[in-house]
Amino acid sequence: MKALCGAGLDQLPLPGSGQTLQRWQALARAAAFDLSLCKLYEGHTDALAIMQEWQAPKPPTGSTWGMWAAEPPQAKVTLNAQQQDGSVRLQGLKAWCSGAATLSHALITAWNPAGEQQLVAVALDQPGVQITNDGWQAVGMAATQSVEVLFDGAHGQLVGPAGGYLARPGFWHGGAGIAACWYGSAQAIGEALRAHCLRREDSHAQAHLGAVDCALHSAASLLRATARWIDQQPTADAQLPIRRARAQCENSAEQVIRHVGRALGALPYCRDAYLARHLTDLPVYLRQSHAERDLAALGLMTTQERQGSWML
Repeated sequence: MKALCGAGLDQLPLPGSGQTLQRWQALARAAAFDLSLCKLYEGHTDALAIMQEWQAPKPPTGSTWGMWAAEPPQAKVTLNAQQQDGSVRLQGLKAWCSGAATLSHALITAWNPAGEQQLVAVALDQPGVQITNDGWQAVGMAATQSVEVLFDGAHGQLVGPAGGYLARPGFWHGGAGIAACWYGSAQAIGEALRAHCLRREDSHAQAHLGAVDCALHSAASLLRATARWIDQQPTADAQLPIRRARAQCENSAEQVIRHVGRALGALPYCRDAYLARHLTDLPVYLRQSHAERDLAALGLMTTQERQGSWML
C-alpha cells in the first residue's frame, strides 16, 4: 500500500469522469497481483473519491485510508458532541475493518442522534481507537485483517451531508469497482489454465478453457459497457446496470474457479503459491456480494423494465 501510494498510483480517475474504465483497470491489475492488497487499495481509492466528491479537506500526505461501511446488527458506531466545524466524537464497535492494523485513517459510517447515517473521517493513531484481534479468522483474504475496531470518544470529522453516503451516484459506482477486483483475480486464475493448454495438447483442459474464455469475455464486455454508461450519464442512478455487472462478474468468477480446478486438479491449490492465494482469497472476497438477495433485488428491478428489453 505504501509503495502504491508513494508512486501516486492511488490517484485514479474519478468514477464518471470519462475514464471510469481506466479506474477499474487499475483495480483489476492490483487484484491480479494480490487480492488482499487489492482489497485495501480499493477501499483507499474509494475513500479518496468520496472525500473529493464531497469536497472534504485534502487527506494528509502519505495517509492510507480504509472505507468501512459494513454495519452488522451487533456493531454500530454513533456520533455525538458535534461542533460547528463538523468535528464529532465516536462511540461504538465497527466490524469488518479491513487493514485496521496497517492503515493511518478511515472513512466510516456512523449514526447521529437523529438516526441519520453520516460519513466520518477518523485518524486511527489516537486514544479512543482500539484495534482488536477479534472478528477475523479467515484463511482466504487473511492478510486484510478485517478485524473489529472499538471507538470510545475518538475524534472524527464529518464528510458530506447526513444520508449522503448511500444517496450519491458514486455509491453504486464504487460497487462496480469491487466487481472489477473480482474480475481481476478471476482472469489471473484463468491465465494459469491458458498457460497449461499452451504447454501441452489436452482436449479436456481445452474444453474448460473454452468455458473460462466465455465467462471472462462476458464479464469484461459488461464491465466495459457499464463504464461507458456511467461516463455518459455520471449523475444518473446506476443501480440497475451495476447490479447486472456485479452479478455477471460474480458468476463468471465462480465459473473460472470451478473450471480451472477441474482442469488442473490439485496442482494450483497445493504447489503454486500465487494461484493458491487467488483460489483461497477470491471465494472470500466474492462473499462481499449478498448472493441470492442481490439477485432478487436485480429481478425486482428487471420486472419494471419494458417488455422486449433483452432483444438485440
